[in-house]
Amino acid sequence: MNFVFPMPYSQGEWLAWGGALLTVLFGLVAMVAPRLSLRALMLQPARENPGAFAGQRSLFGGFYAGVGLSAILFAQPLIYLTLGVAWALAAFGRVLSMLSDGGNARFNWISLSIMLLLAALPLTFALGLVP
Repeated sequence: MNFVFPMPYSQGEWLAWGGALLTVLFGLVAMVAPRLSLRALMLQPARENPGAFAGQRSLFGGFYAGVGLSAILFAQPLIYLTLGVAWALAAFGRVLSMLSDGGNARFNWISLSIMLLLAALPLTFALGLVP
């Protein structure tokens, strides 16, 4: 069996591929530089706790990189749909936090915008909105 790297051909595939690539990049940054990614998310461990960095590397880094890389390598609409729904639910969680926890800050609005963009890129292709 030969494995060929699937190149995106249509505009919709390029959008979905770009969203997956950004997800991979976010994951790699979280894996390689957990302090930087925690600082970018305005989070900081209580003390130099190795468990906090392990969680950042594995959950944010490994999971984001794995899902994004799977979407890129398999290039299937259902995997792009999974990626888009995951980002949309992350955005919904951000909105819930903004409404429930009093988090109406500029950082949350910027994060929400990024999450909505990352949800929209693969969803437009997976739902057939852009061919």
